[in-house]
Amino acid sequence: MTRLMFEQRLQALLNDLLDLGHMVEKAMLEAMNALKRRDFEASERIIKEDKLINQKRYQVEREALVLIATQQPMATDLRVLASVLEIATELERIGDYAKGIANINLKIGEEPLMKPLIDLPRMTERAVSMLHRALEAFVQRDVETARAIIAEDDEIDALYDQIYRELITYILQDPRHINQATFLLWAAHNVERAADRVTNICERTIFVVTGELTDLDATEAEEDVA
Repeated sequence: MTRLMFEQRLQALLNDLLDLGHMVEKAMLEAMNALKRRDFEASERIIKEDKLINQKRYQVEREALVLIATQQPMATDLRVLASVLEIATELERIGDYAKGIANINLKIGEEPLMKPLIDLPRMTERAVSMLHRALEAFVQRDVETARAIIAEDDEIDALYDQIYRELITYILQDPRHINQATFLLWAAHNVERAADRVTNICERTIFVVTGELTDLDATEAEEDVA
């Protein structure tokens, strides 16, 4: 394979990675909108479509492994391909968080929401914006943007803390809210975890450019939620 052909296949791989990212962004936004609108049909569709995200991840991984195995890339090219493998996994897990939010909507069922959802959708929109820009920064190898996005994770954490305190207040005022409040807290936790994984993607951008893999905001151990 000539260098030109390699670069063409690498660019196609990066385009596929962006496509995977767009699928995940859409799933996160739609899952939260379904919860906000109490749209059970939409939640069921998101759960079913999660398999498409998984399939796209495996497609990306297969192509990356083929390029590694057949081209024996060195230096930056190898860092890019290794990072694509890691990012594909991060994206698939964010897709799982979207599916989890869809499941939470179904578990709450016909019970009316204790309050209109405002901060949760805002938190989700912010996390999805971070994800979109993080993937663009990776493809463009934009370290400055990647570092700026990592700093934004503090805002997601602040929103999570705000939602947590508000839900605890509702429980204290009326213990009958405890089940729904717990489900909503799980949903917020899923969004917070998704933002943590965006931070991991940004760290990969820094790694590709500098060769240094720094744990700027370590992702905690997995916790399955719905």
